[in-house]
Amino acid sequence: MDIDAERLFRTYHQTLVRYLTRRLGDRDWAEEVAQETFVRALRQRSLTNERAWLFTVANNLVRDEARRDARRRKHLVLLREEAREAEMAEPEPTSLERAEEAAMARRAVDALAERDRLALLMREEGLEYPEIAEALGLSVGSIGTTLCRARKRLVEAYEALQRGAGEGHAAS
Repeated sequence: MDIDAERLFRTYHQTLVRYLTRRLGDRDWAEEVAQETFVRALRQRSLTNERAWLFTVANNLVRDEARRDARRRKHLVLLREEAREAEMAEPEPTSLERAEEAAMARRAVDALAERDRLALLMREEGLEYPEIAEALGLSVGSIGTTLCRARKRLVEAYEALQRGAGEGHAAS
């Protein structure tokens, strides 16, 4: 038995979005979570208690996002602390050094696969996961993984360029 998506959406969308808006305090975010919830519902062969299933999945999505945010905040705090420690240990870079680092960062971004580069640049511009997903023709659920892998590849590309630049200076 396949799920009647139109009926499911008509029956529960408004109630789910209203609940999520109250829970999150942000209607746009609530719409995103509801959309992802309905996408996941379409992947099911059948739902025995549709309403309970939808609300459970929506709550899990919100909880998962809160965990990711907490990890990101913790990571940012660590990065800030490392940056402060590095600033105290190192002299201020010259404008030439900053320009070289910026050029290396641009080369690292350019070295990424197009999908990774576009995903990172769109997120940096403030686009939300559904907007990135639509622009790249991906599912909303895959955007987090795509961004995570793209960030990792960017770091790897940047570090490879740094190693290459270090070897070039050593040879001079």
